[in-house]
Amino acid sequence: MKQLPFDRRPKEGQPPAQGAILEVKDLAVEFRLRDRTVHAVNGVSWSLGQSETLAVLGESGSGKSVMAHAIMGTLSSARAKVTAGEVWFAGRDLLKMPERERRRVRGRKIGIIFQDSLSALNPVFTVSNQIGEMFRFHAGMPRRAAQQAAVGLMERVGIPGARRRANAYPHEFSGGMRQRIMIAMALALEPDVLIADEPTTALDVTVQAQIMELLRSLQQEMGMGLVLITHDLGVVADMADRIIVMYAGRAVEESPVRDLYRAPAHPYTVGLLQSVPRLDRAEDDLRPIGGAPPDMTTVAPGCPFRPRCWLAAEVCDHERPPLLGVGEGRASACHFSHAVLEGTAGARG
Repeated sequence: MKQLPFDRRPKEGQPPAQGAILEVKDLAVEFRLRDRTVHAVNGVSWSLGQSETLAVLGESGSGKSVMAHAIMGTLSSARAKVTAGEVWFAGRDLLKMPERERRRVRGRKIGIIFQDSLSALNPVFTVSNQIGEMFRFHAGMPRRAAQQAAVGLMERVGIPGARRRANAYPHEFSGGMRQRIMIAMALALEPDVLIADEPTTALDVTVQAQIMELLRSLQQEMGMGLVLITHDLGVVADMADRIIVMYAGRAVEESPVRDLYRAPAHPYTVGLLQSVPRLDRAEDDLRPIGGAPPDMTTVAPGCPFRPRCWLAAEVCDHERPPLLGVGEGRASACHFSHAVLEGTAGARG
């Protein structure tokens, strides 16, 4: 199988290809601390189509949430800086927009669901006040009309007794109900793109399923593109169209969801899949990935996964593998990606 460069991105300074509603190109983010620099995101690129669900997977610390905040322009730390890249939406690079214009895109055109609903919601305002703020700020609605619209949204996302509970505060709701409130806020203005950052964190399995089904039905109803950020392969198995796997701030594999589950093309993805419990496999067959993610304050030569990889060879020590095509719609950043994909790389120990 011939290995070809995997690069569907536009040339620098050019808008994304036709059909892409949102496109991230070579995005890099750093946190500049007093005595060191954390390279949180290191040249990530992907595109999202209309009504498509793109899942971004990886362990904690792989750069998924930082990437989402960089896209939204909500990096909270003064030490955080987008050092490179472009984020194209509606024919414009969001990173070059004045902040005033970007605020009009945020919420109205691109919504986000934060992973910690309790800290994301303001504890001193009622939930209807916080949902209604979206209508008042972006649509100029009077307060009373915004309150009614907020109640309607609460009903839409399945909060029982929405009218009665509209004036309750965030701490008076369960974790699952707070997450529904976050979804209501993100979808208030029917955005074209929704970024869901770990939307099922700290929820039990039953509530997770309810939240994912709610997101699926609302996406189908509104026709929006969905970026689903998670570390849980089980959550996205029936939800995503495509998957991007991130490691050490980089994309190491991209694939249609069914192809990735059937035959992963990167050793890290193999490790993730073998770490997930399955009904058709004995409990003692689980094989966690040994070691720990790399120190993101240094950018060492070679492949960042090599200390944890059972296929690591001399080339991995000094040559960083690029993201290259390994089949239709698939790419992997591994020197041995074809052997992994074809199952000839040897068993993982």
